[in-house]
Amino acid sequence: MKYLIAGLGNIGKEYENTRHNIGFKILDALADASNISFKDKRYGFVSEYKFKARSFILLKPTTYMNLSGRAVNYWLQKEKINIQNLLVLVDDIALDYGVIRVRAKGGAGGHNGLISIQQTLGRNDYARLRFGVGDNFHPGFQSDYVLSGWATDEEKELSGKIDTCIEIIQSFGTIGIERTMNFFNKRK
Repeated sequence: MKYLIAGLGNIGKEYENTRHNIGFKILDALADASNISFKDKRYGFVSEYKFKARSFILLKPTTYMNLSGRAVNYWLQKEKINIQNLLVLVDDIALDYGVIRVRAKGGAGGHNGLISIQQTLGRNDYARLRFGVGDNFHPGFQSDYVLSGWATDEEKELSGKIDTCIEIIQSFGTIGIERTMNFFNKRK
């Protein structure tokens, strides 16, 4: 079985440790823990992670957030991966910091990366892991907020939250989206 795990973010040092790059951060942590590395390939940094006889293609799109769909579509086609085996990792201002929600499908919620994927694929029935970054910003300053770094208290809890996200990726590939949602969405 083969899966595409797309962690959304923006390339460049200025975006490296921002809330909007949580998808990159989760995949980097998984790669570090698994002793694998990313290679610069078409439309993204790509690595392959093996877990329990499953192959996970890890993708960090280099198309920038607003064109994430181009990279996701390319790698789905190239690797011949069914859309049911796609999991997108994304930040979400509608969730309090550190709240993690897994969904089998859904709308874009105004997130430019998800909008791009939905427009490119022409559908929204793909799984996504939504990582809550909170909404601690003044009206009109959403972009500044998601493109800023983590607060000190958030940073302290981040590695534990990322470990949970890695467990969700593994669960998605081994027991499926429905059981993964049932298990992880009930956890505090």
